[in-house]
Amino acid sequence: MRSTMFLTVTLNAALDLTYRVRRLEPHASHRIREVTERPGGKGLNVARVLAALGHGATVTGFVGGGTGEELRGHLAGEPGVRDALVPVSGTTRRTVGVVDETTGDTTQFNEPGPHVSPAEWTAFLGAYRELLREDVRAVALCGSLPPGVPVGAYAALVREARAAGVPALLDTSGEPLRRGLAARPELIKPNAQELADITGTTDPLRAARGAQRRGARSVAASLGADGMLLVTPDGLWHADPVERLAGNPTGAGDSAVAALLSGLAEGLAWRDMLARAVALSAATVRAPAAGEFDADTYARLLPLVRISEPEEPDVPA
Repeated sequence: MRSTMFLTVTLNAALDLTYRVRRLEPHASHRIREVTERPGGKGLNVARVLAALGHGATVTGFVGGGTGEELRGHLAGEPGVRDALVPVSGTTRRTVGVVDETTGDTTQFNEPGPHVSPAEWTAFLGAYRELLREDVRAVALCGSLPPGVPVGAYAALVREARAAGVPALLDTSGEPLRRGLAARPELIKPNAQELADITGTTDPLRAARGAQRRGARSVAASLGADGMLLVTPDGLWHADPVERLAGNPTGAGDSAVAALLSGLAEGLAWRDMLARAVALSAATVRAPAAGEFDADTYARLLPLVRISEPEEPDVPA
């Protein structure tokens, strides 16, 4: 295990259940062929991928109730992942992904998170500040906000990271993302729709430049079948999708975050960081559950990723 240590924040952690059925049909009963249970939520998935890449990772966020105890029990068995979750009185949510083995498609069901009181939020902020004082190379702030957490929560966490000299990667959506931009995160990783929602334009490059003007230093935009766009102060790059792989896409974006976060801390060249993110994201589709990737697929795809440098639009967003 290398000494590089990362911090991931999952304010709305979950216990992830993955069901595999032969064919998913509405209004029908289904016999589940396989059940996988994992600690989940975007930041926890990021930490597990980082650990698989050989990096130490500490996870924090909220956890509570019987489901929270199950989550922590699973987390205790994850090598390279340290549990620094903060207890709350509510119960951690569950998510259920149903994989149709005939088509390879996944249908996702997400419970709401526990209500977080003002006192619990204040306690978390104190714990977060303490974690930032450790040997943290970068922090990932990931996912939705549970009820009760202020909508400007990620903006506050980005500011705390900046004050501690720790680069912050923000991966959320909607108003939490919009407000988080004003705190000037080092990098954001929205998908195309999330980027359009906060900028008002559907052109990914124009939208990414708009997000930069709103405060993001760099933007890595997932474009689905069109690959990934990376816009930085040093230039812009586009990665074509390597190939379409059948499997479970849940967690593919989290693997991309792990690739980008590790690349930031390692000082990786931007185009190499982008190639790592695309290959790792694709390899996640071949894994049985979020927070994992198929190592052989990753090794095969990494040298195949095609990187180009798109032209800047003539008219600003």
